[in-house]
Amino acid sequence: MSTYKWIDCDRYSVSKRYDRIAKFIPVFDRLFFLPKDLRKKAAARLGLSRGESVLEIGCGTGNSFSYLHDAVGSEGQIYAVDISPGMLRKARGRCNANRWRNIELIECDAAKYTAPKPLDGVLFSLSYNTMPHHRSVLRTAWDQLRVGGRLVILDAKLPSGRGGDLVLPFSLWLMKRTMLGNPLIQPWKEVSAITEHVDMCEWLFGSYYICRGVKPLIGRNALSAHQ
Repeated sequence: MSTYKWIDCDRYSVSKRYDRIAKFIPVFDRLFFLPKDLRKKAAARLGLSRGESVLEIGCGTGNSFSYLHDAVGSEGQIYAVDISPGMLRKARGRCNANRWRNIELIECDAAKYTAPKPLDGVLFSLSYNTMPHHRSVLRTAWDQLRVGGRLVILDAKLPSGRGGDLVLPFSLWLMKRTMLGNPLIQPWKEVSAITEHVDMCEWLFGSYYICRGVKPLIGRNALSAHQ
């Protein structure tokens, strides 16, 4: 069993790191071999309809906005939260360039954000693993979903088996110097603690995944036990 560990950065350090790398996000997508259309697939897993509302947590520069906007239409509402003002400046430019008027950008800690109304969907797009308090953020977001609402997490992970053990030291080294994404986090287990309605798909030999949870009529409370 591997003895490698991850030490979280504080939220201020995460914010400042993403301020610095905001303009390099397209480069990182190529560097980390992000599969084409994976953000589009994640947005589709939300199952959104026109007029519905969705929250993207850790929206970054807004790479998922076009897919979310296509899903909810101009009559829907998109709330987009990030702690990095540098990322949000890029996202705001994208909104202005496309004349998207129904995207509200919010600079804050997602664990402290409450949407104005119940949500039909919540999306984490390559952001969940960067949050040192990801369980608190997950619980806060889940509480805001309506019954039947969908929560989707797109992120990277270690491949299973021997391959994952071999790349772990390099993954930890690289993440600490770039995206600050903890490769040891397993969000599908955390989502499974709050709903039995969970499904997951993997890409690139298990290096990327999309995990979805659907909010049932009666939920679970197990997540708080992991805090």
